[in-house]
Amino acid sequence: MKLMIVYGSTEGQTRKISEFLRDESEKAGHIPALFDAMVTPPDPAEFDAVLVAASLHGGKYQVTVKDFVQKYHRSLNQMNSGFLSVSLTAATDEPESWKELKQHTEDFLLETGWKPNFVEQIAGALLYTQYDYFKRFIMRMISQRAGGDTDTSYDHEYTDWNQVQGVIHKIEELQ
Repeated sequence: MKLMIVYGSTEGQTRKISEFLRDESEKAGHIPALFDAMVTPPDPAEFDAVLVAASLHGGKYQVTVKDFVQKYHRSLNQMNSGFLSVSLTAATDEPESWKELKQHTEDFLLETGWKPNFVEQIAGALLYTQYDYFKRFIMRMISQRAGGDTDTSYDHEYTDWNQVQGVIHKIEELQ
C-alpha cells in the first residue's frame, strides 16, 4: 500500500506520532510518504490511502491541515482515509471534555467537507521544557485544574503508542 501521511504539529508531538506511523507502516511492508502540511503536500490521489494528523490547540486544528483537507476533500472522500486528532483532552477521563473534543473534531470535518473512514483521538504531551514562561504557567494551570501533571521540570508524554500502531491496522483493514 502506498500510504500518504500528512500532519500539522505545533510543538512536535504530532510530528513524532506521524514519524512513528511512517516507520511502522514501512516495517509492515507499505510505502509511506510523510508530509508536513506547511510544505504543500501533493495530491492524495497518487496514493492508496491517506492518514491526516493534526493537534488541537484552543479548539482549533492547524490552518495548514485544514487548508489541505479543504483543497482535497473530494479525493479524500473517494479513498481510504483516517483522521488522527492529537490533544491533551484525549488523555483525560472527563466526559464533558471528551464531548467538547468530539465536537471540535466534528466541526473540523464539517467545515472541510471530509468524511474519513475513521477518526482516532490520540493523547498528546505536555512539553513543559519547550514552553516559554507564560505558556508553561498557563499549561500548568490548565493541567492542575484537570488533575494532570504539574511538575514543569520535565515533559509528560501521554501518547499510547500501541493505539498509534493500531492505526496502521485500521487503514490496512480498509484495503
